[in-house]
Amino acid sequence: MSIRPIKVLLVDDHPLVLEGINSVLETYSHIEIVGAASSVKQALEIATQTQPDVVMMDINMSDINGLDAIELFKEQHPRARLLMLSMHDSKEYISTSVMYGAFGYVLKDVSTNEIVSAIETVASGETYFSTGVSDALLTQTNKSPLTTREQAVLVLVAEGVSSRIAAQILDISIRTVETHRKNIKKKLNIKTTVGLTRYAIENGLINV
Repeated sequence: MSIRPIKVLLVDDHPLVLEGINSVLETYSHIEIVGAASSVKQALEIATQTQPDVVMMDINMSDINGLDAIELFKEQHPRARLLMLSMHDSKEYISTSVMYGAFGYVLKDVSTNEIVSAIETVASGETYFSTGVSDALLTQTNKSPLTTREQAVLVLVAEGVSSRIAAQILDISIRTVETHRKNIKKKLNIKTTVGLTRYAIENGLINV
């Protein structure tokens, strides 16, 4: 009995990267490239038509921020598993991707074999991260009283990231970041940044 190939949708606004990954993955018989999109909007439309198992997407898209794109896919295509592709190996990018619901995170300079392994792992329902994010991070966030965006802000605050940088990473205004910080403190009944950091560590949101 033949096994159905893994349906993969590629999303990247750099044509050469998109073409390169596409040509490499097409050589694998157990992987079927169902589409290649240069924008999140186009990717969502293709996903509606093709119902991919895995969406491999650049975290820095030009039309819609990659993190917001994760939420859009989760709303419109909840069965598709998001595998983020990035040049950034910072904890901030990886942690916020997890917070938003990505199943995996791989760097653009990894080997073809690792990309294939990541696709296979994510397609099976497990998580895959190039730089290693603990299972505790994934399980603990599900029990948090905070919203997805508040969890993302909390991780950045705990990592010592300024409101200005956090706003850039999350593609929101500094004022919005400050509002989230106030809401987080109120919900958790924690008044200081030190206290927020301790909470994040104790709940497995960051590694120390």
